[in-house]
Amino acid sequence: MPLPKIPTKPATLLLAEDYPKADRTKPASVQAVPVAKPKLSAVAEIAAEPVAKAPAKTTRAKAPAKQAALVAASPAPAPLVSSPLVMETPIAKPSGRGKEKQPVDLEAPHPAKHKAVEMTVKSSTSRNADQTGKTKMFVLDTNVLMHDPSSLFRFEEHDVYLPMMTLEELDDHKKGMSEVARNARQVSRTLDALVGSIDDGAIENGIPLAKLGNKDAKGRLFFQTRLQNGPTLPEGLPVGKADNQILGVVRNLEAEQPGRAIVLVSKDINMRIKARALGLPAEDYFNDHVLEDSDLLYSGIVQLPDDFWNKNGKDMESWQENKNGVSSTFYRVTGPTMLTLLVNQFVYLEPKNGEAPFYGQVKQLNGKTAVIQTLRDFSHNKNNVWGVTARNREQNFALNLLMNPECDFVTLLGQAGTGKTLLALAAGLAQVLETKLYNEIIVTRVTVPVGEDIGFLPGTEEEKMGPWMGAFDDNLEVLNKSDSDGGEWGRAATQDLIRSRIKIKSLNFMRGRTFVNKFLIIDEAQNLTPKQIKTLVTRAGPGTKILCLGNIAQIDTPYLTEGSSGLTYVVDRFKGWSHSGHVTLARGERSRLADHASEVL
Repeated sequence: MPLPKIPTKPATLLLAEDYPKADRTKPASVQAVPVAKPKLSAVAEIAAEPVAKAPAKTTRAKAPAKQAALVAASPAPAPLVSSPLVMETPIAKPSGRGKEKQPVDLEAPHPAKHKAVEMTVKSSTSRNADQTGKTKMFVLDTNVLMHDPSSLFRFEEHDVYLPMMTLEELDDHKKGMSEVARNARQVSRTLDALVGSIDDGAIENGIPLAKLGNKDAKGRLFFQTRLQNGPTLPEGLPVGKADNQILGVVRNLEAEQPGRAIVLVSKDINMRIKARALGLPAEDYFNDHVLEDSDLLYSGIVQLPDDFWNKNGKDMESWQENKNGVSSTFYRVTGPTMLTLLVNQFVYLEPKNGEAPFYGQVKQLNGKTAVIQTLRDFSHNKNNVWGVTARNREQNFALNLLMNPECDFVTLLGQAGTGKTLLALAAGLAQVLETKLYNEIIVTRVTVPVGEDIGFLPGTEEEKMGPWMGAFDDNLEVLNKSDSDGGEWGRAATQDLIRSRIKIKSLNFMRGRTFVNKFLIIDEAQNLTPKQIKTLVTRAGPGTKILCLGNIAQIDTPYLTEGSSGLTYVVDRFKGWSHSGHVTLARGERSRLADHASEVL
């Protein structure tokens, strides 16, 4: 058959409201298809009109010549116009040769790679009690007490109720040396101190939780003093199971106190689902959540606005200091932007007009005045750290923290392949073997398997930890390959020297130790609870630097989430301290395969 004729006119893209709509009252063969005239979206209409260019002001900073190009005002942006939610967004082609515009619907759902926001949802009973100002009674599951031994005192003015089955399960889990067993024994000791010197008849009326000095706990502690009269659960649920008995206690309390908000608190998801299915209010334990949304976690980096120097550089002062053979420029800047910054936070400004970028770190804050120090450029080969140079902006920030002797505590977050372990090991080797700032490197990590456990491992403590330290072995191999001057024998001797300065320790034997002049690396710190990470960080003695590395998107410990992880806990608590720093590494540098897998899998 002959080919169709080549079209003489370009096709017109229609907006969503201009598409022909079917009329259900007419048959399909009779419906006429209207041809719409091409329309311009609101953004395109603005772009079509000529815009008067505002005169640009330029203010120069009082700094050396290489820093003089930091200040440049951008032209006034075009005003925003409320219009239909269709805008044109430039999308870069894979080849990088140009940009093509494609309409984007702002009301469309986010792509699949964006993770859902994790929000803690209260039950309707709890929300109604909050609105009316009435106190609630929280029935605690056993796993809440074993997760946080101080949870009894975390409910403010509300009352706490402990079923008899919760006490039975506490008794079953108190034996052993695990963290769960220690927490169970701690709860038992706390309950014994609360019940002591209380008359037997007064237990039924509740024990003040503030008795032991916890002034925030204004409620009372109630025990289950009477057994249930008959089954209170639907038929078919096994009565002998502990979870079902606790659910029966909640239903019994609702019947005894009809005007009171009774809420079950459990870390067990299935327990909460079962309670909701039975019409009982149930909630997660919220007090251990540092953040409701992990996207709000402190990143340690902030991008300055384009007009930063125009708004804040009016009375700016600058000077230079030479410390440890490194010359740095300092700027004292005053302006409203300083109120949003924190000490040791990294700031950057990358002008789009081809001027030199500015990278700095906030060193001092006093109201609206801040002192910003320029950074050392570790992306240059002359500043390499054990043969490693920074490949992106975030790695440069991280190396400035790792190589700063005044920074005692560093946390690095990032996905797989962002270089956390490699940067930490390179900085440790440089400061142990070259500058002799620390005596040795101590490496530890939590031993939580990803799949099935392979059982007991033979050998000494270091030999048992060997299989868990594959990531460090891989990075040491990369660091050793960079030294090719001494040949094969020299490389082997260097490897033996490095191995003699690296000690691999288990977390199980950390309690009571004190590390002096050590470079301590805690890998996979996202699998630690806040209590465990407190135990490790408090081991630091004089001259010790502690690094916490991890990815909160890969948590293998049960009952831990991104919001309740120990790594999230220390990042949030240490932000703004003058001797600590944090960087979230964003760009993967392992391989193109690993980067693509992190995005699509």
